[in-house]
Amino acid sequence: MSYYYKIEKETIFEDEEDKLSQTKTDRWIFGLLLIAIGLVPLLVGGHVKDVIGPNITNIELLSSGLKGDLFTYYKMTVLIVITVIAVLLLLSKIMFMNGVLRKTKLNIFLGIFLAAIILSTLLSPSISIALWGQFDRSDGAVSYICYLALFFVAMNIQYPKRAIHYVMYILYPFVFINFILITMNFYGYDAMKYTPIQKFMTLFLPEGASLGESSTLVGTLNQWNYMSGMFAIITVMYLAWAILDKNKIRSITNLFVAVASLAIMLMSISTSGFLTLVAFTPFLLIIAFKSESIKKGFLILIVFYILSVPVFHVLATKDYRVWDESIGFIVKENPYFKKTPVALGTSYDIDILFGHKAYAADSTFELPNLPERGVAAGSGRAYIWEKTINLTMNRPLIGYGLDTLKYHFPHYNIDARSGMLDENTIIDKPHSMYVGIFYGTGIFGFIGFAGVLLLTVIFAVKIIFTRKHILLSVLAIGWLAFLFQALFNDSLPGTAGPMWAIAGIMMGLLLANNDIKEKNDGRDN
Repeated sequence: MSYYYKIEKETIFEDEEDKLSQTKTDRWIFGLLLIAIGLVPLLVGGHVKDVIGPNITNIELLSSGLKGDLFTYYKMTVLIVITVIAVLLLLSKIMFMNGVLRKTKLNIFLGIFLAAIILSTLLSPSISIALWGQFDRSDGAVSYICYLALFFVAMNIQYPKRAIHYVMYILYPFVFINFILITMNFYGYDAMKYTPIQKFMTLFLPEGASLGESSTLVGTLNQWNYMSGMFAIITVMYLAWAILDKNKIRSITNLFVAVASLAIMLMSISTSGFLTLVAFTPFLLIIAFKSESIKKGFLILIVFYILSVPVFHVLATKDYRVWDESIGFIVKENPYFKKTPVALGTSYDIDILFGHKAYAADSTFELPNLPERGVAAGSGRAYIWEKTINLTMNRPLIGYGLDTLKYHFPHYNIDARSGMLDENTIIDKPHSMYVGIFYGTGIFGFIGFAGVLLLTVIFAVKIIFTRKHILLSVLAIGWLAFLFQALFNDSLPGTAGPMWAIAGIMMGLLLANNDIKEKNDGRDN
């Protein structure tokens, strides 16, 4: 045996060993991504934190002191742990297993966005808040770094053949648990009132701490808006899978999962989910048209919308706001709202007949002209966005730091009478992921963020409009729906974390295939 032959044989053996190690590492990373997608949104539990606000004030929402949280602390904690382990595994793959990173323009914009997040945090007027976010939101720099890191890691690993199936399987518990919780709440049986749930929620609370009497458990996400937006995303994803899946039993199962997700969205009493579902119905029609069985695809959609009618009717009969926050966005007249006549002689009727008047002793005294009370477009969002963007213009390049809006927004502004109905309203978030990122990281960060969005949106649209990698449309439509509902909703660890991981998986599966390549100077490795 020659020396060169021996060296070549050892090199081949080492290459095979490296590939085997890479495969094992990728499987571990994929498992971590599945945990981020399926487990993180479900985590709830009481946590108490000593919050030190940047302002000295007697306003409770802005003051320092011990604050309680149910929905974000454990989500963020587990997300950080998952991210750190996943990044370390990827680094070990690169450094010790001869792994390589995929060359893509996304890396440039991810780097710009990351640099802007770090810079805006370091230069923020409220560094600690910008780093960790508000105590009950946890949407600061640390969370966003986790989102980007998970996206980057997911984009640079290989996946098993049934990866998309595993992603959708892992979301089943999220749907079923939230369906139970929100249905109980909707019909007046709040799960938080049951002793076993209370004990679970207070498991890690310090001695003496307890849940407030007003605490309610709508679902495993923070608030109605997030529930509505997230389950609109879940609805379109399971519908897309039901349309494309060749397995009839699983296809029917996912059709009913989509209906359950729709019910959750409707019970969330928020318009953002309804608008998302309406906006993405054309995409679902395109997916049905591109599927292998067009008849089956359109049949799935028809059955879904037929089943939606009785579900909607039952829920709207129970609470007329279901109409107001969905179809009511288009048709204002609500057939489920029953007007209750008011008897004459009440103080209310006296107010109507005689009106509210104020008299000054001095006839020359004139009261100031106050704006009439009202709500700006989007349930006050237009007012919040205008004020937030104007505020950001004071620090246009680097912003104020993520999730710090509550401490810098111009509260008690008289204009809030016409924008938020009440000038005493405290605004704690921008109600738009895009406005929040612009406020938090400035123009510099928004350029990086916009670059990532533009490239991922182009790829997602290509996936949906072509027959290549058609099953990948399940993830693509989910990412696009997330970006759409984010126009009206903020990001949170329980919503943004899983969706950035899903977007990374979408890009990883796409870039790994030689049929679709990004046009740049390099080639995918």
